[in-house]
Amino acid sequence: MFSSLLIISFTFGYLALLFAIAWFSERRAKEGRKLSNHPAIYALSLAVYCTAWTYYGSVGRAASNGIEFLAIYIGPSLIAPLWWIVMRKIIRISKVQRISSIADFISSRYGKNITLGGIVTVFCLVGILPYTSIQIKALATSFQILQDSQSVELLAGLPFYQDTAFYLALGLALFTVLFGTREIEATAQHEGLVMAVAFESIFKLLAFLVVGVFVSYFVFDGFGDIFGQASEAGFEHLFVMQGENGASEWFYMSALSMMAILFLPRQFQMGVIENTNEKHIDTAMWLFPLYLLLINIFVLPIAFGGLVYFPSTPFEADTFVLAFPIAFDQEWLAMLVYLGGFSAATGMIIVSTIALSTMVSNNLVMPLLIFNQNFQRRYQHRLGKILIWVRRIGIFAIILAAYFYYHEVAGRFTIVSIGLISFVAIAQFAPAIIGGIYWKKGARVGALLGIIAGFILWFYTLVVPTMVTAGYISENLLVDGLFGFGFLRPDQLLGFRDLSYISHGLFFSLSVNTFLYIAISLFTEQSSKEHNQAVVFVDIFRYSTSMDAAVIWKGKAYLPDLRALLVNFLGEQKTTVALADFSRDTGKDLVAKGYVDPELVNYSERLLSGIIGAASARILVASVVQEEEISMEEVLDILKETQELKSLNQELKEKSKALKKASQKLQSLNESLQLNDMLKDEFISTVSHEMKTPITSIRAFSEILLDDDLSEEERKRFLDIIIQETKRMTRLIDQVLDLERFDSGRQELNLEKTPVKTLILEACDSMNQLIKEKELLFEIKMNMEEVYMNLDQDRIKQVILNLLSNASKFGKSWVCMEAEIIKGELEVKVWDDGNGVPEEEVPYIFEKFFQAKNQTSKKPIGSGLGLAISKKIVEYHQGKIALHRIEGKTCFQFSLPLSIDVLNKKQLSGHE
Repeated sequence: MFSSLLIISFTFGYLALLFAIAWFSERRAKEGRKLSNHPAIYALSLAVYCTAWTYYGSVGRAASNGIEFLAIYIGPSLIAPLWWIVMRKIIRISKVQRISSIADFISSRYGKNITLGGIVTVFCLVGILPYTSIQIKALATSFQILQDSQSVELLAGLPFYQDTAFYLALGLALFTVLFGTREIEATAQHEGLVMAVAFESIFKLLAFLVVGVFVSYFVFDGFGDIFGQASEAGFEHLFVMQGENGASEWFYMSALSMMAILFLPRQFQMGVIENTNEKHIDTAMWLFPLYLLLINIFVLPIAFGGLVYFPSTPFEADTFVLAFPIAFDQEWLAMLVYLGGFSAATGMIIVSTIALSTMVSNNLVMPLLIFNQNFQRRYQHRLGKILIWVRRIGIFAIILAAYFYYHEVAGRFTIVSIGLISFVAIAQFAPAIIGGIYWKKGARVGALLGIIAGFILWFYTLVVPTMVTAGYISENLLVDGLFGFGFLRPDQLLGFRDLSYISHGLFFSLSVNTFLYIAISLFTEQSSKEHNQAVVFVDIFRYSTSMDAAVIWKGKAYLPDLRALLVNFLGEQKTTVALADFSRDTGKDLVAKGYVDPELVNYSERLLSGIIGAASARILVASVVQEEEISMEEVLDILKETQELKSLNQELKEKSKALKKASQKLQSLNESLQLNDMLKDEFISTVSHEMKTPITSIRAFSEILLDDDLSEEERKRFLDIIIQETKRMTRLIDQVLDLERFDSGRQELNLEKTPVKTLILEACDSMNQLIKEKELLFEIKMNMEEVYMNLDQDRIKQVILNLLSNASKFGKSWVCMEAEIIKGELEVKVWDDGNGVPEEEVPYIFEKFFQAKNQTSKKPIGSGLGLAISKKIVEYHQGKIALHRIEGKTCFQFSLPLSIDVLNKKQLSGHE
């Protein structure tokens, strides 16, 4: 269909596009504008889960197993909501401990054990290499079909130097080296890589959706037509769960995919190592399942359509996606589909290879190098460069190993079958990881033996049968069993025949693994280092802010030794910055004493962990310090002391808050007392003045009356003045006595059935003449019918008269009385257009002795008791009184419930 040259041109053109995206992204990152620091990019990077298996293999599995293919995607979708609990904890641990891979994670949890890290690395290589090889198979197959659709048989005997797939593998290795090993720190984010993977996720999704629409609506007449023809062709059994154990198969496949989405090296790399913000998980929890839904919408239509349309053609079901465009001469659609599959495969190959090369360098090669004292002394200043070249060589070695595995073995198997075997291999890490982050008792020996046993059973039940099929082992093993024992047949271990090939291997390997991990951990005593790490991992959210202090270390170390070690890997400049950061963050002087602080030792080890792995970092640090063994009792005592200090610190914080609150309350009370004292002084001054004035008048006019020369008319006038001044004194004294009775609760109300509207109008009539004399417009708005209430009418009238009197004093041109019934309450409002009460004085306006300063007269008018008494009267009637400033108008408002019971003194105190 296409010439080899054209296909190669598009292939390497696509790789060049990835190069450009990665290069541009890293350039923007250096300028401080990270494109990957977005939750959507993080979620798209997790779609590296969707490999050539999804793009090609899901269609092939759907063609043979029907809807069962969905289990591999339902599992990740179901566990996604739990990422905030599980993945967030793994991310927090990895960032705090500067963990660089899943092998490093397991090794670090169990005492930074180098043996455990090495075994996990080896098993990852064994488990993932076949998975990587089927990606190369998908590339080679699609390339061959696009070149010659009539010959889909791979040229297995073709020398590698004539095989296009070999050169594609070299191109991917070069890309991975350029954008995956530029930084020595394995924990550093690969900006260009993340953006390239995110782009690939979008590209492969769009390509698959385009071909899905083409098959569904251009080749066939929609979903109904496809399913109808498939049913007529005898494929109805693919529409439902198959067999008696269909439900159990779904369970095992869903559980398997749940573990895969968390623990596959490429998922750990993108989901944990490349994560820049834990909050990005929020978006990934819904966007990633949505992505899985979209990329699987057209799997069944394409699979069933292929079964119907290609019943006797050489096309395998795995290639239906590419077969349709070719069969209908849609050349450029076929090229788009090919590039989409290339995108799906390359994303997995690149990310997995970076993760595996990091594990190999940190957990296999580096420990061997640093154990060699001669090598370490000779090349100690070049270890950083050696480490980077080890990773680069490792990348080429891993990809080429995957290519040769494909060339010799994987070509005989389907994409999905190899992929599922790799999934089961990675599932063996689940007990050690999940147990490690939630169970402090989980022990290194239990994890180690559990993983080894699980991998032995995985190899025997899943890998051995493939070797039999490939012709490397005799078929007698499958027929007669190991040593002739039928119950040891790899595919029917202990006589289990009802489970499928994959479910059977998963059940036995993971069951034995989990049992050994739990059982051995329960009866194994942890070392002090292991216990310390267990506590930190399980309680990471408690220790993450003080990591270096939480990790217990005992011994002697010198700053020059640690500094020299860090310089070997970080360089002079980065080491200086790192040590300065430590001094600033902890407040500790690095040259204050001969031995460095244990926190600095832990800090240095964490820095190296991000470069060479936790186990290797521990070995290197131990080579330049004099560490003393610390007993378990000491660890427990220190942890207990730390917990007690944290507890005490928390208690002190709470007491500090309580004292601060009490101090604020005391300050408020003090201010209130000072204000009351000031108001009392003002009141005494005012009352003294108010009483002195009438007394002076009475005395003066009394002395005048003693004069016999006064006429009768003058005598009557002076007597009238004396009487008025006496009444004035009486009112003032009555107010003081009223207030005292209200405050003490001895005031009694004379409740009687009272016509409210009449009462208000009578009060208005009493004030009408006074208001007119001041040339004020007086409006009365009675928006109510006559109602009767149990009131002390004299007291309520006193309130109304007081409010009207105040309004007449301060109003400029207008006073208004308004009354109405609202929601079972009588509401009375008195308005005026005066200057109003300053906002800062509003809270005190109803206090005793208070007089507003914003008055028109030089001296405040009245005693300052009127509003305080009015407030008491209203509250005794279970009402409320308030002051508002609305549109330049002052409004005093009080409301009374239509049904009133008199409050006693205790109730009134609570009411206030």
